[in-house]
Amino acid sequence: MQTLYTSVKVNNEIELCAVSEPECKKLIEKALLENRISYYIRWPKASLFSCKKNQCIICINDNSKEAAEEIVRSICDESGYSVKFLLRKSNNNFL
Repeated sequence: MQTLYTSVKVNNEIELCAVSEPECKKLIEKALLENRISYYIRWPKASLFSCKKNQCIICINDNSKEAAEEIVRSICDESGYSVKFLLRKSNNNFL
């Protein structure tokens, strides 16, 4: 017997991009919210020799990858910010 939630795909978050500029992060957050794309921001642990102290990683659900990537690319083209696209599976260990 299968439940209603058996076919639901969970833990399918991907790391969309890495952002260093706070203004760019705010623009991306606003655009994702306006387009109803859920996201979360992960702040990597700062190491002693890390030169990327303000860098954050924006993670989204894999189902909205194409729309979110298009939104971020349009923001980068308009405002000239540089964003590094990661597009890899997020390694979250919730348990």
